[in-house]
Amino acid sequence: MLLAVSRLLAALPLSFLQNAGRLIGRIVYRFPGKYRNRLQANMRQAGYTDTALMRRAAAEAGAMMSEIPKIWMRTEDVLSKTVVSGDTEVIPQALAEGRGVIYLTPHLGGFEITPRYLLRYGPITVMFRPPRKAILEPLITSSRKMPGLRTVPTNMQGVREFVRALKRGEAIGMLPDQVPGEGDGVWAPMFGRHALTMTLAGKLARQTNAVLIIMASERLPKGQGWRIHINRVPDPLPENPVEMATLINQSMETMIRRFPEQYLWGYNRYKSRDDAPPRPEDAQ
Repeated sequence: MLLAVSRLLAALPLSFLQNAGRLIGRIVYRFPGKYRNRLQANMRQAGYTDTALMRRAAAEAGAMMSEIPKIWMRTEDVLSKTVVSGDTEVIPQALAEGRGVIYLTPHLGGFEITPRYLLRYGPITVMFRPPRKAILEPLITSSRKMPGLRTVPTNMQGVREFVRALKRGEAIGMLPDQVPGEGDGVWAPMFGRHALTMTLAGKLARQTNAVLIIMASERLPKGQGWRIHINRVPDPLPENPVEMATLINQSMETMIRRFPEQYLWGYNRYKSRDDAPPRPEDAQ
């Protein structure tokens, strides 16, 4: 049933879906609660105090969710609405080096369109965690069935498959702004506050000499599509895990500040885990 509903939504115009999502996002933001408080706190932490910008961020979070059926079910249609900002040779040149490429795509803009765009350059391996709610599994699984897109589990088997792909000179994709799982993470500054940050991308880059690329898809107004932004992280990469995590966070910050209203500020980016080391500013 959910799959059928998603297909029906995907048939609607992109502008309609995004505007409907923006309306829902604004309505949700109007009600006091954890989501609104977290969005405001995270934006203030990054230096954004304008309440109008906060409302736009909430609206764009709604657009981010509402456009997903279109991206998943009508991929060719949405790719025809996708353009690249700046140098279009960054990715081909990185792949031509034969070192493998690690694409890092934060929750910014239409992040679901990014891996689909990248498939035009060759196969991509990504980690896939089954949804917690079984009702979502058919929809999520269907969205990942694309030629060239390979999914691996979020465990050591998946890490080994990442290494093999990079050593073949292929690409892998990761979300760098999620709180990492158990056993993977260091405290590194993000917008001036320490955040538990993944170390896997840095470890893989050092182990395989892969190229690191930060990417994001800016949502264009009036359902016009998306603009892809590409930043290659300069070599040489730091050996120290904290320095590497800091570099990745700084690269994300630079990308987010290009269109901050489209970042997922409501995510609990600064949360910790029971097994995490003490936060640096809290250390005695």
